[in-house]
Amino acid sequence: MKRIDFIKTTALSIPLTYLFPANLFSLEREKPSGKIEKRILGKTGEKLSIIGFGGIVVMDANPEQAAARVKEAIEYGVNYFDVAPSYGNAELMLGPALEPYRKNVFLACKTGERKRDGSRKELEQSLKNLRTNHFDLYQLHAVTDLKDVDTIFSNDGAMKTFLEAREEGKVRFLGFSAHSVEAALELMSRFDFDTILFPLNYATWYAGNFGPLVMERAKEKGMGILALKAMARRPWQEGAEKTVSKTWYEPLTEPEEARKGLRFTLSHPVTAAIPPGDENLFSLALRLALDFKPLDAKEIEEIKIMGQNTEPLFRYPMEG
Repeated sequence: MKRIDFIKTTALSIPLTYLFPANLFSLEREKPSGKIEKRILGKTGEKLSIIGFGGIVVMDANPEQAAARVKEAIEYGVNYFDVAPSYGNAELMLGPALEPYRKNVFLACKTGERKRDGSRKELEQSLKNLRTNHFDLYQLHAVTDLKDVDTIFSNDGAMKTFLEAREEGKVRFLGFSAHSVEAALELMSRFDFDTILFPLNYATWYAGNFGPLVMERAKEKGMGILALKAMARRPWQEGAEKTVSKTWYEPLTEPEEARKGLRFTLSHPVTAAIPPGDENLFSLALRLALDFKPLDAKEIEEIKIMGQNTEPLFRYPMEG
């Protein structure tokens, strides 16, 4: 059986609601007074805030705005920051803003390059931009195609840079973000990554069958699981006014709906969720996370219905 056919067959044998409601007892958790909860990150021993600061929050900001947004996050107890070269000027804004707090935060960065030379160049430039001598986590960015996975693990692929950089002390942990189930499963089969950053959303889960298989595999491997798209509603509808410029999807903007989206994601055994890059929605996520509680049985049924009746951002198997 071909690799992709095996993955599809396995996925279709797993019930849509598999692994939910999830059990959080396997996660070490702590709730500092007046701050948002922290959770253990897989086998790393690190404890991260359940809300992560995505670098897009400071994209197109000026230095004063960037400093204020980082300061707000720190005051809520955020210690997990994630950025990438593809986020416009975000690295240049985040570096100076984060510098006063650098020793007390977990800084993650990514590369979209799939080859050794390109990824090394991006790594060195990102370190310079962010005014640091190392990243706590370095990730392959947005892997979707299985051909990219082959390139990454080739003789001149990006994994060479990752392993060398870890030996050099320029990165501590290695991970990836993925936007397809196929790529995520293949990456996990090829290397024992420390973390995965993956969309985990009520609509993709219930209407798209996108997430359960990846969650199961990451848990089996003891990986730190980081979540994207918790506050996503659906793709922008044709002809709809795009009221939020920093998202390619329509986000949940009404506080109680956004709370449900976050609670769905954080009721799974994930360490943290990264909210939309819009600074106002990020601030909303911080406020909502202060009193996080896992969904109860009634709420699970409610969000299941909500999800089944929403167009998902991703489906598995992929259409077409």
